[in-house]
Parts: sequence; structure tokens; C-alpha cells
Amino acid sequence: MNLINVFLAIPVLVILLLPFFKVKGKGLALLSAIVLNASLSGYMAAQTLAGNVYQFAFPGSLVTGPVNIRVDALSGWFILIINFIFITGSVYGLFYMKAYQSQKNNLTLHSIAFLLLHTALVSLCAIQNSLVFLIAWEIMAISAFLTVIFEHEKMATLKAGWNYLLQSHVSILFLMIGFIWVAFKTGSYDFSALTIYTSEHQGATGILLFLCFFVGFAIKSGFVPFHTWLPYAHPAAPAHISGIMSGVMIKIGIFGILRLITLIKVDFYAIGLIIMAFSVVSGLYGVMLAIVQHNLKKLLAYHSIENIGIIGMGIGIGCIGLGTGNNVLATLGFAGALLHTLNHSLFKSLLFFTAGNVYQATHTLHIDHLGGLIKKMPQTALLFLIAAIAISGIPPFNGFISEFIIYSGFYYWMQDSLLGPLMTVIFSVLALVLIGGLAMLCFTKAFGIVFLGNARQKFHHEVKEVPFLQLLPLYLIAFLIVVIGVYPQFLLNALSQPVNLLSGIPINTMIHFQDSLLGDILQPVTWSTWIFILIILATFVIRKFITRERKVAVESTWGCGYVEPTPKLQYTAGSFVRAYSKLFRPILLSSKTEEEVRGIFPSGGSYETHSYDRLEKQLIDNPIAAYKSFLGRFLFLQNGKLQFYILYGIIFIVTVICIPLIYDQIVSFYEFIKQI
Repeated sequence: MNLINVFLAIPVLVILLLPFFKVKGKGLALLSAIVLNASLSGYMAAQTLAGNVYQFAFPGSLVTGPVNIRVDALSGWFILIINFIFITGSVYGLFYMKAYQSQKNNLTLHSIAFLLLHTALVSLCAIQNSLVFLIAWEIMAISAFLTVIFEHEKMATLKAGWNYLLQSHVSILFLMIGFIWVAFKTGSYDFSALTIYTSEHQGATGILLFLCFFVGFAIKSGFVPFHTWLPYAHPAAPAHISGIMSGVMIKIGIFGILRLITLIKVDFYAIGLIIMAFSVVSGLYGVMLAIVQHNLKKLLAYHSIENIGIIGMGIGIGCIGLGTGNNVLATLGFAGALLHTLNHSLFKSLLFFTAGNVYQATHTLHIDHLGGLIKKMPQTALLFLIAAIAISGIPPFNGFISEFIIYSGFYYWMQDSLLGPLMTVIFSVLALVLIGGLAMLCFTKAFGIVFLGNARQKFHHEVKEVPFLQLLPLYLIAFLIVVIGVYPQFLLNALSQPVNLLSGIPINTMIHFQDSLLGDILQPVTWSTWIFILIILATFVIRKFITRERKVAVESTWGCGYVEPTPKLQYTAGSFVRAYSKLFRPILLSSKTEEEVRGIFPSGGSYETHSYDRLEKQLIDNPIAAYKSFLGRFLFLQNGKLQFYILYGIIFIVTVICIPLIYDQIVSFYEFIKQI
């Protein structure tokens, strides 16, 4: 209990003191608070992965009832991920926000919101009372909104922030409906009421309740078609906030789905198929739209949707394993989902942080305006490349390991499947293969256009690498990406406890089962990875030995007939994926703007392509346009004449007076009919 009180007291104390600090002091105070709270919560979280469970109970109020706090292995896994990304993001943000030192009041609000966001995310992993959970969820939504709109003087940033806040409250609405539903039936706001209620209603009612919660959590996670806030909020936020939002904030939706699985008692096979369907669509749609983006951070945002789909595939496999009683399937599915949650947090935060470096150096994120940055920013280029390879699922980095476990889950599911489920497995595997291939295409484009070749435009300032201390947390993330890729076995014991909670296998059996199962699966991968690394190192050593006495001569390459090559001869982001864009034109929604070149000696001229989310147009833009059109039919009521407005008021008052009278007459008539 003391740890909980201290955890809650630290943000309150720092928030009260922040306005009195100078700009540099604000950043140091914020970092200190994050580190202290991460240490407290991380200590409990680490203990849960060793088998301990921490439970506390607050008296609550007449409305909420007792408020239970429970930190188990599932909570611990997510708390550790949240803490690590927040610490690295805080250190990175300390340097990134130096460019905004003149905005003292803005920085104060940003720091308060940042600290509240961390506190809310960690708290959500432990709260067991639905009303208090919703309050913490609201704090998370508002604090994230405030961090997103840091540059609120930009209209695009404000629109992105309001879009996020509106859809966050739609998420809260669905969660509220689910919790009120259960509380009305059971009389309790404790999470245990979910287990009690669904134990008695395991049919269609239980599945409908799950879908209500799933939509709420899916909006936060970014599952398609609930994803439309994400490609706007991530690019609008400062780089360290983008990394944290993609790295851990959208994962709280994944945590909610997994927590729900530990609480409800429904047909898990049907639930698994539903999650699998949403996940396959999310993975494919996310990566397909990422490829055609011209804004670097928006490209990365769509890849968050893609990877949420991959995590969802693992959850779907795990639920199908629960529904069929297949322990192998449940273990592989949930282990792959949990590990990919960690892996995505690492490489996606690293990608957003490196994108922030690019923005600081060039003041643009438009891919077609960049180029040749590897010469100016070699360390940022290397870190971006490591993360790009990892997110594409290529060995020897961490993304390959978690995706390989999910592939193994599909393999074991395929072995026992009849024709119908077998077709589902085959389609899902093909989707995962296609996702990996398209991700490689996308990041080949992103890295090649941004970092290779020559600069596509001249900047009026010096483009240079960011300070080493700003790169230090990025190197730490890259180190973990490599370590998990080459030696994943050290995570097996840590995964045993949370997978046990989800699968329900006895823990002793789970540890032995998981060690033997995942050990057998990953051992060949590990050996192959090390052999691959040794071959590369040996190749470089042999090359160095053979060429040690050769003189290096720098010559201009053959110009292919162009004696004065210009940056315009290079690939652009659009031309690089032109064949892809033509192939998937029925799915993608794109437009172009073109300025014709005229005259005997032409100059100028331009050609730009723009992509748009077809689902956003169909599900949001078109309904809003129809709603505005409908309201437009009543514009005649707003005619500017005072006598009409007085008449409206009289009609309203008369209507309010008449409603009770009409209601009484209807009730009397109903009673009369019943008597007859």
C-alpha cells in the first residue's frame, strides 16, 4: 500500500512544483519523476514475472465500492514496457524540446500532461474497478490530447488533436456501456463481476458483451476500421510523444483485450475468429496505405496499424487454442502476441525518434524533399536502418522472432484443422507473408529516398547529426532489438507467467511446456542467426585482408549520357512504388495535381500524387457530409427575424408543458387496454 501511495504522491508533488522551475529544471524534474515512478512500479512488475502477485484494496466510495488494485504477470509485462519507453522517451524529449525553450508556459502544460499520461497508463494496468478504470482512461485520453497539440498554433495539429479526442471518447462510450451492462446485472463494479456474469451467459450475450468491449479497446489500439485518428495524431505530435503513443499508448488497448480474455467465460473459438478477421484486415490495410505516404511520420503511423494487426493475429491464435483446448496453439499465440508487443514498442519508438532527428535537422518530414542524409547524419541513418529491418521481420533482429512464433502457431493450427478452418489458416498465413513483403518494400523506399542518393532540395541551414546524448537512448533501444534477435531465450521465463494467465495451463506445466516448445522452435533460429552473423563477419575480414594493399581511387561514375546529373533524376517516393500503386489502385484512393509545362523553352512545372484513406472517406467523411446536408435543410429556421425566435421559444415551452400530460394519457390508455 505504501508503494501505491508514493507512486500517486510523486506526480502530485511534481505537478505542484513544475510551474516554479525554470525551463531546464522542468525537464529534469519531469525526468526524475518518471524514473522514480518507473522504479517503484517496475520493481513490483519485475516481481510478478517471477510468480508474485501484488494486491491492494482501497475503501473507495459509496458510488465505486471497494477499489481493488492487482498487479499480476500480465500487468507486470505491460508496466515494464511502458516504463522503458517512457524513460527513453523522456531522455530523448529532454533534448528534442530544447528548440521550444522560449515557450515556458507551453512546456509546463506539456510536462504535466506527459507525467499524467505515464501515471494513467501504469495505473490502467493495475486497476480492478470499472468506474476508476474509466476515470484513469479519461485522464490518459486528455493528457495524450494535450501532448499531441503542443504546437497548437498549427491548424492541422489542432484538427488532429480534436479528431483523436473525439474518437477517444467514442472508445470510452463503448467501454462505459460494457461496464454499466455488467454492473446493472451483477450490482458490482469490480472486474470479477465480468467473470460472474459471463459464466452465466456464455452464448450470444457473452459474445455481444465482448464485442462491446472489443470496439472500445480496438479504437485505442488502431484496429481497422477504428484507426482513422491514428495517422493524424502520430505525425502531429512531437517526436518523443509519437514514439510513446505508438510504442505504448496504443498497446493499452491490446492490454485491455488480453485482460478481458482472462476475465470472461465465452466461446473463445468464435472470439478468436473475430479477432483474427479484424487483425488480418488491419495488417494488410495498414501496410498498403503506409507504402503510398509521402510524410515520414504518417508512413510510420500506418505501420503501427499493421503491427497491431500482427499482434492481433497472435491473440486470435491464442483464443482459438483456448476454444479448442489446444495448449500448444494457446501458448504460441499468446507468447507471440506478448513478445511482438514488446518488439513493436522498441523498433517503432526508435523509428519515431529517428524521424524526429530528421525533422530537427531538416525542418521537414516530406520524403520527396529529403535525400542523402546518410552523409550528414550517419548515426541516425544506422539506427533507422536497424529499426526498419526489425519491423520488416528480417533476422537477426527482434521482429523476426515474434513473427516466427506466430508463424509457428499457424503451423500447429493447420495440423489439426478441417477444410473450413484450414482455408482460414492458409489465408491468414498468406496475409502475414504479404504484410512482411510489403513492409520491406515500404522501408526500402523510406530509407532509400530519405538517407541515400543526393539531397533533393537545398536547405538554408546546416544539416547535421544531433548530439550524442540525444542518440544515447536510441542506442539503448537498438541494443535490445539486437539482443532479442540473437538471443531470445532469455525472455522465455519472463513470458511464462503472463502466458500462464492467458492460457490457464498450470504454471509448472507451463514453464516446462514453454521451455521445451519455444526452446525447440527458437533454438534452430538462434543457431542460424549466429551462423549468419559469423559468415558476414568472416566475409568482411577476408575482404579486408585481400584488399589491404590496394589503393583506393575515387572516380566519377559513368553518367549514362547525362553530363550534368541533377537530384531530379532520382526516384521520388511516388515513382519508387508506381507499379505497386497501379496494381492496387482499386483499393487505394489517390489523386494527383499537375501543372503543365508550356513554351518553347519550358521551365517550372510540377506533378504531385496524394493518397487518402478510402475507409475514412466511406465511414467518416461521407456520413459527416450527409449529416451536414441534412442539417442544411433547416437553415431556413435561422432567418435572423426576432419574432420567429420568440415563436420558437413559445413552441418549446408549450412542448415541455405538454409532454407530461401526453405521457399520462398514454399510460392511462395503456392500463385501460390491459384491463380489456
